[in-house]
Amino acid sequence: MTDFPTLDRTDRAIIAALQENARLSNKALAAHVGIAPSTCSERMRRLETEGAFTGFHAVVDPRVLGIGLHAMIAVRLRRHAADEVEAFRFHAANLPEVISISHVTGANDFLVRVAVRDADHLRDLAVRGFTTMQEVDHIETALIFEHVGKGILPDLLD
Repeated sequence: MTDFPTLDRTDRAIIAALQENARLSNKALAAHVGIAPSTCSERMRRLETEGAFTGFHAVVDPRVLGIGLHAMIAVRLRRHAADEVEAFRFHAANLPEVISISHVTGANDFLVRVAVRDADHLRDLAVRGFTTMQEVDHIETALIFEHVGKGILPDLLD
């Protein structure tokens, strides 16, 4: 694991503000956290260089892309051998419908969040993308009616 710098209150405020709106200008961000724009620019440069940010993303309404359904697919592997875990993770990560993959403990080995056009697309993905893999023993699919997401709160560990 990479050693990250200790974050002070201002660093945490910058992170929180950018998680809310990553398009803030440096001037607006500086005003929001109460520091000079030059100081804000330097702190942003340091946070980026030290790996605090892994990227900046646009949140898109799925309907614009023809996505009508989100689901969570719980996957149990036949064996929990390293090569099978890696083969599944690599395969799932390369499916265009996959939004995220979580390797988890418990009865299942992975939770895979997917975005599809409709129920037929979900069925086809389950068969084509998961049950045909020799590493997969069992899948369970749950439709997602609503998802509320937010960034990691910088003050969580204070």
